[in-house]
Amino acid sequence: MRKHFNYIVYLAVLLCFSAVHADDKVSFFRAVNIDNVSTVSSLLAAGFDPNTPDEKGQVPLYLALREEAPRVVKALLAHPGLKADATNAAGETPLMMAALRGNAEAAAELISKGAAVNRAGWTPLHYAATGQSVAVVGLLLDKGAALEAESPNKTTPLMMACRYGGEDIALLLLARGASLQARNDQQLGAADFARLAGRESLARKLDSTPR
Repeated sequence: MRKHFNYIVYLAVLLCFSAVHADDKVSFFRAVNIDNVSTVSSLLAAGFDPNTPDEKGQVPLYLALREEAPRVVKALLAHPGLKADATNAAGETPLMMAALRGNAEAAAELISKGAAVNRAGWTPLHYAATGQSVAVVGLLLDKGAALEAESPNKTTPLMMACRYGGEDIALLLLARGASLQARNDQQLGAADFARLAGRESLARKLDSTPR
């Protein structure tokens, strides 16, 4: 009888703890979304794991970078338990989002903490190439990012820059030696990507560049 009673008490305590933890998780991610660093810091100090994914599999730092919550980003980067390369449900890392958002400071900090500059498939350089920050692209290249990294369909960072990123990024990649002869699975090259985006001026520059 006593064992049965103890088991019931144990279950009650466990359920209570789980409910509190669930409430903390909701509060934590709500705070991340609105850059409420006070709540985030309080929960981290109380033992909340900074790598805990939300219900969609999104890790806190990636989310904070995506939502451009600078104070929360800083707090998470400073936490000793942070995993710099924690991936979300889509296999993306915080460095990839920092690259996409053009956050050179966060990107440099993540790299210093061991975040991988190169990885299989889509890379931080692919993400940076779709943005507008020459500084982040330059940082990644200086840290050894593979210039000819291929996505799963063999799209290179230069191709991404030509369709989505700033023209100065495309020209920087070109100046660093990016290939104009590379083709993806659809046999499209960088100039083709530029034309698909209606960027005829850029396409002409690429066509006139010695190969």
